[in-house]
Amino acid sequence: MIGLGLALLGAYGVFLLFTAVAFGWRGVGLGPGVATRVPRRRHVHDYLVQAGLEGVRPIELGAVMAVLAVLGGLIGFLLFPGYLVPVAVALLASVVPVLSARARREARLEAARDAWPRLIEEIRLQATTMGKSIPNALLTVGLSGPEQLRPSFEAAHREWLISTDFPRTVAVLKARLADPTADVVCETLLVAHEVGGTDLDARLTALAEDRTQDLQGRKDARAKQAGARFARWFVLVVPVGMALAGLSIGEGREAYATPTGQLWVLAGIALIAVCWLWAGRIMRLPAEGRVFHA
Repeated sequence: MIGLGLALLGAYGVFLLFTAVAFGWRGVGLGPGVATRVPRRRHVHDYLVQAGLEGVRPIELGAVMAVLAVLGGLIGFLLFPGYLVPVAVALLASVVPVLSARARREARLEAARDAWPRLIEEIRLQATTMGKSIPNALLTVGLSGPEQLRPSFEAAHREWLISTDFPRTVAVLKARLADPTADVVCETLLVAHEVGGTDLDARLTALAEDRTQDLQGRKDARAKQAGARFARWFVLVVPVGMALAGLSIGEGREAYATPTGQLWVLAGIALIAVCWLWAGRIMRLPAEGRVFHA
């Protein structure tokens, strides 16, 4: 029976290798999977761009994480005797760049959400009321927009001065912003620029109203979550402070060095991490996905 099972597994492995080489199938299913998710490489690229780290490669980010892991392990070894807790501290230190990138990303996306209703309205006024061309209206408004968005508009402006090709300019802007609202605005302006029409004013007005309503809804939700977010940080800081205070009381340091103490500290770190991630997942507001990728 065991021999039959091994033979079936071997035959299925040969089938997977053959279909991967001959047909390019991926996965462990009997047929090709349906691609329903954004490719991981594109997702990582968008994440770094949204965090303002478009010039950073994933391997460089991994190197920084490794260095911080070593430093965190050394600090953990100095504070807590033993080996289990320093390893846990090293793992926590290694994720600091990821958390920092996430914070930068959230701040950049929040600034974009705050700015886009006003930017759309200014683009509408310059393109319809003042009679400017659509490319000039877009770039003029963007270059005077929020500081976080200006480098992207400057890159698009350079592309426009070099090529005067609006589709390529829009592609550069979309790739540098990596923002769902920017994708919609750019595609709307691109269609109006290439096809023409008299309904650009109405489209931009409706888009500005939609973005304003979305922004107001997010602000209301965050205001209601203010107490829970403070409690989340409070629950994180208090156990860490108590653990550090325990090192200087009586035989606290020796207690941490025992196997039982190491296990309890690891259990506490694990519980804090699980509760922190769980609370963040509950309070996470729905994020818009990109539709018009560059």
